[in-house]
Amino acid sequence: MTRYRVALNVVLTVVVVVVTLLPALSGHVRPWWAYPLAVAASVPVFWRERAPLRVGLVVGGATTGLALAGTPPLLPLGALVAVYTIAALGSLAARLVGVAGTALGVTLSLVPPGDDAELLRYLAVAYVAAFALGTGARARRVQVTALRERTQRLEQEQRAAVLRERTRIARDLHDILTHSVGIMVVQAEAGPILVRDDPDRADAAFAAIATTGRDAVVQLRRAVGALRESSDESFDPPGLAALPALVAQARAAGLDVALHRTGQDVDPPADVAVAVYRIVQEALTNVVRHARARSVRIALHGTADELTIEVADDGRGRRGETGGRGRPGEADGRGRPGETGGEAAGHGLVGMRERALACGGTLETGTSDAGGFVVRAVLPR
Repeated sequence: MTRYRVALNVVLTVVVVVVTLLPALSGHVRPWWAYPLAVAASVPVFWRERAPLRVGLVVGGATTGLALAGTPPLLPLGALVAVYTIAALGSLAARLVGVAGTALGVTLSLVPPGDDAELLRYLAVAYVAAFALGTGARARRVQVTALRERTQRLEQEQRAAVLRERTRIARDLHDILTHSVGIMVVQAEAGPILVRDDPDRADAAFAAIATTGRDAVVQLRRAVGALRESSDESFDPPGLAALPALVAQARAAGLDVALHRTGQDVDPPADVAVAVYRIVQEALTNVVRHARARSVRIALHGTADELTIEVADDGRGRRGETGGRGRPGEADGRGRPGETGGEAAGHGLVGMRERALACGGTLETGTSDAGGFVVRAVLPR
């Protein structure tokens, strides 16, 4: 118990002791056993919260004994407090036993001495009121507990929602950076060669670098702004409508990219549309950075229940998560010397698979019959 509860029980016990002992100490001489009964009918109230039923039985029995001895307390305060506590803190069985014990005690206290019915009504009303007050206290405590648990559950759900949103934004940041930087690196590496051999294409490459960089800055600003608690700016990742722009960026990097959409032309839910965009974006990033491919085919096929995405290139295929693309520092056929292609593409494949699973879909990767690499995802609509 807290200090406040201890102090409250001490004060309450003192009041009950005084009210119970006064009749036994005043007036004519009482039987000697009336004094221990008065103590038993008052002092145990201090432990009422630890053992409501046992305290109620002791206090109620002692109060009945005082009434039979002809020295009833002015007010059976100890028994009333015990009844209140049983109703407020006791189990269902304890409350039933308490009600039965109270009825028996009142009957034994009043019938043998021949007290009038008015006193019986007075005591009955007092005990019923004490039990009703205890029941009300129990109901309030249950309500407060339920509200506290509901508040905690809502706080946990809010924290989980914030964590999911931040995780989603972190994935988007990864996709933005890897895709944009990958395109820019490829264009920048080709720029010096094109300046000497084909100035027009060099200008186009540098323009593509600038365009990709500006687009990445805009998306990064929105994503970081959404992470600020005080920011009113929301970050809405691109969906299917942004796929043509994504294809244009890959074409600017020198890839021959074809986008085909067949089947039912029904827009999927927002989370599925974002997953489609990010999967295609990550697949194109891996092609640009690791595949040494010349062409890529992107196929979207929709049915009433699902949307299938397939990204296939004509580069050198790989198997598994890392695809056996060699060790760090070696030219592995899917990247440049000194690049850890297995780790880079491996993380990308894991990210794509997590996005598909988050939407309730699946993602498979592997080598095509022509030797290139294929990413195939099936997402619900």
